[in-house]
Amino acid sequence: MTGAAAVVGVADEIVKARNDDREYRRIVLEKNSLEVLLISDPDTDKCAASMNVGVGYFCDPPGLEGLAHFLEHMLFFASEKYPLEDSFLKYITEHGGGTNAFTSSRDTNYHFDVNADSFEEALDRFAQFFIKPLLSEDAVEREIKAVDSENQKNLLSDTWRLNQLCKHLSKDSHPFHKFGTGNRDSLEVRPKSNGVNVRDELIKFYKEHYSANLMNLVVYGKKPLDKLQALVEDKFQDIRNIEQSCFIFSDQPLSLEHLQMLIRVVPICDDHAIKVEWPITPGIRHYKEIPTEYLGHLIGHEGEGSLFYILKKLGWATSLWTDEYSSNMDFAFFQVFIDLTDAGQEHMEDIVRLLFKYIDLIRHSGICKWIFDEMAAISKMAFHYQDKTPPLGYSVGIASNMTIFPTRDWLVTSSLPSEFNPSLIRTMLEELSPTNCRIFWASKNFDGQTDLVEPWYGTAYSIERLTESSIKKWMEGVPDENLHLPVPNRFIASDVSLKKVQEKVKFPVLLRKSPYSLLWYKPDTMFSVPKASVTIRFRCPNACYSLEAGVLTDIFTWLLSDYLNECAYYADLADLGYNISSTSSGFQISVGGYNHKLRILLETVLEHIAKFEVKPDRFSVIKERMIKNYQNFKFEEPCSQALHYCSSILTERSWPLTEELEILMQLEPKEVSNFTPTMLSRAFLECLVAGNIESQEAESIIQNVEDIFFTGPNPICKPLFPSQYPTNRVIKLDEGMSYFHSTEGLNPDNKSSALVHYIQIHQDDYTSNVKLQLLSLIAKQEAFHQLRSVEQLGYITTLEQRNDQGIRGLQFTIQSTLKDPKQVDSRVEEFLRLFESKLYEMKNDEFESKVNELIAVKLEKFKNLWEECDFYWAEISGGTFKFDRIKYEVSALRQLTQPELIKFFDEHIKVGSPKKKTLSVRVYGSSHTSEFTAERTETVGPGSIRIDDILSFKRSRPLYGCFTGGFNYMQSCRIRTSTTAAESDE
Repeated sequence: MTGAAAVVGVADEIVKARNDDREYRRIVLEKNSLEVLLISDPDTDKCAASMNVGVGYFCDPPGLEGLAHFLEHMLFFASEKYPLEDSFLKYITEHGGGTNAFTSSRDTNYHFDVNADSFEEALDRFAQFFIKPLLSEDAVEREIKAVDSENQKNLLSDTWRLNQLCKHLSKDSHPFHKFGTGNRDSLEVRPKSNGVNVRDELIKFYKEHYSANLMNLVVYGKKPLDKLQALVEDKFQDIRNIEQSCFIFSDQPLSLEHLQMLIRVVPICDDHAIKVEWPITPGIRHYKEIPTEYLGHLIGHEGEGSLFYILKKLGWATSLWTDEYSSNMDFAFFQVFIDLTDAGQEHMEDIVRLLFKYIDLIRHSGICKWIFDEMAAISKMAFHYQDKTPPLGYSVGIASNMTIFPTRDWLVTSSLPSEFNPSLIRTMLEELSPTNCRIFWASKNFDGQTDLVEPWYGTAYSIERLTESSIKKWMEGVPDENLHLPVPNRFIASDVSLKKVQEKVKFPVLLRKSPYSLLWYKPDTMFSVPKASVTIRFRCPNACYSLEAGVLTDIFTWLLSDYLNECAYYADLADLGYNISSTSSGFQISVGGYNHKLRILLETVLEHIAKFEVKPDRFSVIKERMIKNYQNFKFEEPCSQALHYCSSILTERSWPLTEELEILMQLEPKEVSNFTPTMLSRAFLECLVAGNIESQEAESIIQNVEDIFFTGPNPICKPLFPSQYPTNRVIKLDEGMSYFHSTEGLNPDNKSSALVHYIQIHQDDYTSNVKLQLLSLIAKQEAFHQLRSVEQLGYITTLEQRNDQGIRGLQFTIQSTLKDPKQVDSRVEEFLRLFESKLYEMKNDEFESKVNELIAVKLEKFKNLWEECDFYWAEISGGTFKFDRIKYEVSALRQLTQPELIKFFDEHIKVGSPKKKTLSVRVYGSSHTSEFTAERTETVGPGSIRIDDILSFKRSRPLYGCFTGGFNYMQSCRIRTSTTAAESDE
């Protein structure tokens, strides 16, 4: 017991994973009853905190929709103790961290992470959110624009639209019915017209609802528990406790009038889908028995005999998933979501019949203990051998769990099911009846055929009532298909022993080199988990030499994944996953998870490649799905379109989407059949094997790959000639020139415009890299504050580094309804002028502090095997092989001086610099059509070049050199390996 807090829990009260060496302690502050979980992790580089406040948009007052969400935005601005606006974000960003928040129906969660040395002050600044925030009038007026901009971003998202329609079709009196995001209309226009002062209401909401007894805090630190406890007692004891009651609403959001209905919905994207939704008993009440998970596991299964397997076989569906959502102690929904093909759209009733037939199959087959045991075994293994994740996400998840689960299960949640209760599962199964659901059917085909509109998003829909007799009749005539329950999962690992590492190598070593492949090997020396990763990149010159070849490679990888799904789905359930994707030089496969059965899955993937054949029925379905993906690009956010155009301009091997679509629409199965052996006829393999695998087994794996594709009795591939190594180079912009590409947004219904302002700087180099990184660290928050908080250009406002094939640059991305892209471009340049002054005036001790913060970020240890593999694979696939990059960049940082940084800025980033190279991509939304027309007629000034034809522009430009390709590339592997091996032995 301490002076300010009662220690209610000790470490062994909280169940934790076997491989978790962190220490935990639950405390409740004596002064205000704030419940806290302390986590001590001496090995962490980042510290984090997450405050979960038990109030969400369900508590919004009538006529002030989105007030809880608006308050979430406002708490970040300033407090009485730290009155400088955005000073919290500035502190966090400049000390290697990040921060965010979210508002849900019942909770609002605030969170941040930061470098360990800066945690104490960050925690003090964070605590002031909940003690004395300023909520100034000026900030309130400006931040309403940010909330409205955030809502504008969501207006044309089918996910947001369908979610709100589900809420709209519920009891008006139930808080589930509410619009939680808020917009200018709900937070400014209507309140003003009714004489309501929004700031007064904001302060009132804060005072009435933000009470310490409704808060749960997680603090994840490097210090011992006692010191963390003292820190929390000092920083958080002044949060008020007004003994506010928890929000409880025992009534159900749906009455009978909201069930037994078919709702036809007009989506934004050209897709077809159905969602069947049931109100159910919340699964969270029975998290040890997992009844919802059991049913979701079976209904959402994708193996042979499953509902999805049959729908896929019939050519009616492209995906199926199940979920329990809005889960709380009071109410929940179970949903089955099915993406339909064009043919499936014509068989909607048959699909629903098959769904209920499968539910009946589960009922009549009985509740199987072996299925429950299998799920429990997988969950138990996943919990005890979980990967360590970054402190921020870990803290957020636990803070949310603290409001739901008893203390001992804050970390476990439903990960250790232990009570097989067939009667409970049967009871929940009875809730999934045809008369207890509603069906949402979304399709563009319903455009012009609906008579209702959801008020907040403008979603068009219509309702057809379904009587019990019509439902019964509807369920007749179920298609005669061989549905059956899944079989036992052969991919569940049973050997979780750790291999003995003969040599403590620090970096990947080149274990094997042949005319066909390079094998890089990195055993696990850090994480001690029975997991491994194998990544193989097939560099195939025939896969990327033309527009047609690129499209054919794409559809090859889609078909391959499609064919693997039935067997690989079992592996995925057992936490053994795979990925197949096309690349600019061919395609890539990766397999990762528990190493015990990893090789079985890898060999299954390789067998499907070696014996690949095109199945015409699946080709038609995949082709249709890919065509819709291309066509739906026009519904992407303008900032996504701008980023795409920027990549198209900068990358040598990129093709116009319109041309790719035209090729795809004319494609026939025979063309893919003819192309695949041609693509594979010449190849070179780059491989990384990492984790809990011994070197002999790593060599054996790649030897087997070579036997299949190169040296066996029926070889598929031949090695590459040095001249055949495929490359994808980057366009070099001229010094002192500003390029711009302007276009209209593809969706006329989207009012927002977007700008990508890119500054091309240098090719990969340790010293130049750290200069750019340091400038980005210093400027990132300044840009957010000026362009987002002060000028309110738009909710999406980012400044980040960009890396294209080793070509580094700085990139602003801004989406705005307030100003057109050309105006936003001028605001970016004005910001750079303001930043120039701040950079020149920076004190030396502040400069040193920034350098040290960046060093701390760079020296962060990998959290898990996958982070480590991603880092090393980026070096391998990029041809740089700088596995010791961190060491040399930290060394360059320590030698960097402030004058050198300013010189770098003056040469490459400063407005008007003769060496500066800028590319602006401007996408004009429908609210700026006249501005787009005006810009097209303007005369281009000196030093600027308008890019009208992207392909013609690229053909006229020189290219940067490439790190990969041919003889020099192979030589660099050998040279780098000798260096790496020597350092690994140190």
